[in-house]
Amino acid sequence: MSTESSLTSAHTRQIGGLAVNALGNAEILQYPKYRLNLYLVTICFVASSGGLLFGHDIGVTGGVTTSNDFLALFFPDVHHHVAVEQGAADSAYCKYNNQLLQLFTSSLFIAGLLAGLVATVPTRHLGRRATMLIAGAAFLLGAGLTAGAQNLPMLVCGRVSLGVGVGFANQAVPLYLSEIAPPLMRGFLNQLFQLATTVGILAAQLINYGTLRIPDWGWRLSLAGAAAPALLLFLGSLALPDTPNSLLERGHEEEAHRVLARVRGTQDVGLEFSDIKLAGQYARQVKHPWRNIFRPQYRPELVMAIMIPFFQQVTGINSVMFYAPVLFKTLGSDDAASLLNTVIVGVVMVLATLIAVLFADRWGRHALFLSGGITMVVAEVVVAALIAVEFRGATGDAAMPKAAAVGVLFFMCLFVSGFAWSWGPLGWLVPSEIQPLETRSAGQGIAVAVNFFFTFAMGQAFLSMLCGMQWGIFLLFAVFCVIMTVFVWVFLPETKGVPIEEMRLLWRQHPEWRRILGKELGAIAAVALPTKGASGINGASGVKANAVEEPQEANGHEGYGKVWKAAV
Repeated sequence: MSTESSLTSAHTRQIGGLAVNALGNAEILQYPKYRLNLYLVTICFVASSGGLLFGHDIGVTGGVTTSNDFLALFFPDVHHHVAVEQGAADSAYCKYNNQLLQLFTSSLFIAGLLAGLVATVPTRHLGRRATMLIAGAAFLLGAGLTAGAQNLPMLVCGRVSLGVGVGFANQAVPLYLSEIAPPLMRGFLNQLFQLATTVGILAAQLINYGTLRIPDWGWRLSLAGAAAPALLLFLGSLALPDTPNSLLERGHEEEAHRVLARVRGTQDVGLEFSDIKLAGQYARQVKHPWRNIFRPQYRPELVMAIMIPFFQQVTGINSVMFYAPVLFKTLGSDDAASLLNTVIVGVVMVLATLIAVLFADRWGRHALFLSGGITMVVAEVVVAALIAVEFRGATGDAAMPKAAAVGVLFFMCLFVSGFAWSWGPLGWLVPSEIQPLETRSAGQGIAVAVNFFFTFAMGQAFLSMLCGMQWGIFLLFAVFCVIMTVFVWVFLPETKGVPIEEMRLLWRQHPEWRRILGKELGAIAAVALPTKGASGINGASGVKANAVEEPQEANGHEGYGKVWKAAV
């Protein structure tokens, strides 16, 4: 055994969830293997209902925007072109190309973008639970306004209110699930949010299909369906506890310990509680998380908060899900067939999401990201080829041969499944789990804002891009899928099983980030000083939890405070 190895094994001290040895090196320690308990599962299911809000909106818009009654009331020009003229003068790709119609779909996400940024304030100062309550109330108001809309301004106001609800929910719910979950179950429990999103999409698609033949007000029933998940989130949040991380960040120590013990199903939570407490002590002293997150030591987290949601949207997934009925009608399906095809896609998405829910903590994030990216590339290239060869869309009444249409549906389902087990759930999980507590609300706010900005951009541009690029749009999406798969392979460390308050260690250990940032990642900080024989909270021996170095926001270190190096 080398001298360095001997020192490492013989002189290791415990600091929270870190092991710091005599050479000043830090290693990630694991908390006890907590068992899943009914209380934890219940509150995670209730919190994840926030995903139903997001999913309902994604799934409902495509069916509503193909309703002749809806188009006649709010978009008469589009209705006349599609239903009366049959789009005969134009390419079939351009039948639904209307900026106002696209604005109906995408306006929600501009409101969600702004709401996601604003929501960082209540998320940090009022807690995750209070933010979810606001989300449920705003979404409920939006459901009433859109379902009862008598004119376009009222419809847009409803969409804005829905956007506020989705923005607040997408800010708070992924954070809530990542913080409340034990490290070894975080992938499973956090991805209940994406599973709920896909269930919301499918439910909205089924409602659209069921209301297809209800004249005049069938579309109102589809939009009114948003009230159900809004009520579930609002009423459920009243009974939820806040996360221990949020409670400690706001100084509620006793309540935080009580909640942590209950969700872990044991009183033996000393090590984890010490970690969270020390992170909370530092986070309370960081008064400007928005300023801090742009400092070099937080650069990896900032890059991921921007690039992962960006890549998630340029796969084209939400454009496809928004406009799936429009896309299938463009390719020659009638109303019923286009909605039925959309339901099939929705079922596949739910089933594929279960893969990520069940295996993200077993296979790891990398395996799912890479396999999903490759699957999407193959599927989108084949869809582009089939449409290019088999679809003659020069006139408005063009239709694709049945065999080719079945092929497009199959590979569209393959594309959706590749997304659903990878970039769908992981696109929300990873940004919410990698941020340190002191910048977590700001980091998640950036991730939500970027996600919603590009969702807006893709939703606003998709029908115009389909008109201009035709089948080539799927090749563009495939190129982005190649780029983002390489990006994950090179720059994203594996986060499976890592305690949420120890994520910062991953960047120090990652070769590319060490090369890029150098000394900025060279210091590992701790917020507890080890004292020989000291006893921490509930048995966290070796940790003196109340011995805290005063953190300096501008000290150039990536961690909580001053680096401690044990004496040999």
